[in-house]
Amino acid sequence: MAAGNAGERRDSDSGQRLQVFLAHAGLASRRAAEGIIAAGRVSVNGVAVSAQGSKVFPGDVVLVDGRPVQQETRRVYLALNKPPGYICSSSDPQGRPLALDLLPRDISERMYNVGRLDFLSCGLIFFTNDGDFAARLGHPGSGLEKEYLVEATGHISDEAVQAFQRGITIEGVRYKARLVERTASRCLRIVLIEGKNREIRRVFSHFHLHPSRLRRVRIGPVKLDNLAEGACRPLTESEVEALQKTRRILHHVR
Repeated sequence: MAAGNAGERRDSDSGQRLQVFLAHAGLASRRAAEGIIAAGRVSVNGVAVSAQGSKVFPGDVVLVDGRPVQQETRRVYLALNKPPGYICSSSDPQGRPLALDLLPRDISERMYNVGRLDFLSCGLIFFTNDGDFAARLGHPGSGLEKEYLVEATGHISDEAVQAFQRGITIEGVRYKARLVERTASRCLRIVLIEGKNREIRRVFSHFHLHPSRLRRVRIGPVKLDNLAEGACRPLTESEVEALQKTRRILHHVR
């Protein structure tokens, strides 16, 4: 039987919300942790917990998919240059290569990607075990710029460039870039803020275009620069600090 609140037998003010505990353990971002809880994959002291807002306390035994979860003390922040043909997920039922597998083998912490790049896209993506960091950067209201270099298989019309810059509604969804700059007949530099799912590909498809290469070269103050494809590096202390100064207000994600 699912428990409505794992900590109801104790002073609720002294506990920690279960999704926060999972995020701090490096299991997932808070938003993803809420999905894990709702799916009934979590138990506390042997009792299944599916209600949001449940709390855990010192000494509680927390399991996810039957495996114990413990808090991690070291925070890890990595920048990866994801090649095309890798999926941003902790697993894939189709057996496709995981971007996660490109991270150094000596990292023992459970890492997960911050945001996504689709299977065919390449470029800069972050990995971390810090749930607060991931939630702040991954929220649409963060105001974090993401810059892409896109090459199409054919000429990109001025109409497509201007529509993406002004804003265009496709199947009820509004898409608007902060900047669209032509660099060649078939090439654009695009800066996004919201980063809706497959935004660039959906706009290109609307104008009967196909990106032959879509590469993210910047997230906020962090640039891809000369990081080799498939390689990763730790984010510097100043980069992490700058990223944490995005406009996202933390209490909105708690």
